[in-house]
Amino acid sequence: MATPAQWIAGARLRTLPAAVAPVAIGSAIAAYADEAVWWKALLALVVSLALQVAVNYANDYSDGIRGTDDERVGPMRLVGSGAATSAAVKRAAFLSFGVAGVAGLALAATTAWWLVAVGLVCVLAAWFYTGGSKPYGYLGLGEVMVFVFFGLVAVVGTTWVQTEDWGDIGWASVAAGAGVGALACAILVANNLRDIPTDTVAGKMTLAVRLGDRRTRLFYAALVLASALAVVVLAALTTWWALLGLAFLVPAVAAARIVLGGAQGPALIPVLQQTGIAELGWAVFAGLGLLIG
Repeated sequence: MATPAQWIAGARLRTLPAAVAPVAIGSAIAAYADEAVWWKALLALVVSLALQVAVNYANDYSDGIRGTDDERVGPMRLVGSGAATSAAVKRAAFLSFGVAGVAGLALAATTAWWLVAVGLVCVLAAWFYTGGSKPYGYLGLGEVMVFVFFGLVAVVGTTWVQTEDWGDIGWASVAAGAGVGALACAILVANNLRDIPTDTVAGKMTLAVRLGDRRTRLFYAALVLASALAVVVLAALTTWWALLGLAFLVPAVAAARIVLGGAQGPALIPVLQQTGIAELGWAVFAGLGLLIG
């Protein structure tokens, strides 16, 4: 049986890059506009991390009680492996949502109260990805959620709570959100590509199951290409120093070679880590370019 340490390691591959990257680049855009507010950036990071942890626990719980993880080839799940009870994992998910909520309320109180509505939508989207009677993650809509909430909303939101103005950098934050969101989607695509056989048996109709093996691999490559294009757009809207963000292609191309090379099952697990590194690299290097510029 897999250990909790293995669950933590697997969750870290998904959580840290997806949580840190949008806050890092969103804050860099605010700094580029000389309007960075670092304590708000820290609160945004707490919200982002807590939501990512909550999503991991919520997915673990919902997939576990459905039996989707009974035959798992990827990083371990707590409920599916029997390492923790479903009740304990559900409590952990709700606690994480609570932490995100408290930090989000602090941001709303110092900026605009309509952010509470945005936060509520984010929580509902996180829970009903695999939760509820008709989870949209089982209908092939998971990538849409990831792109919108962990890409566009996370980056634009991070920038806005610091600048409180759309100004000249609004579209720059949209471009950055699209770039980070595309790589966050790529992580999910690689994960679902690996799980096509078991998801098909479990009736989990992810986008990968719907597209099939070959087209899912091409979709992964298209997402990497889209994220590279987003770097160029960001640079055109701000400073050409932002092209430093193209350094993300080093791990991203390595991961794409594995995917396009036809790797199956556990051989795709390293792709999750490499794509996560690519997402974080996109944000860090593009953000460094913005600070230099």
